[in-house]
Amino acid sequence: MQTSPQQYIVDENGKKISVVLPFSEYQKMQEDMHDLMIIAERKNEDTLSIAEIKKRLGRSV
Repeated sequence: MQTSPQQYIVDENGKKISVVLPFSEYQKMQEDMHDLMIIAERKNEDTLSIAEIKKRLGRSV
């Protein structure tokens, strides 16, 4: 992954308080966060074997 140059906004003491990044990079981060939220919500769901998935898909086609 290629990273873009990072730009920071600092307060009067030089402490970094914000970051400026390209909008496309922000969108990618938002998508990644959304994916991680879905994974976290589903972590306790039951799992299916590949055989069961194939069986179910065969019935729906």
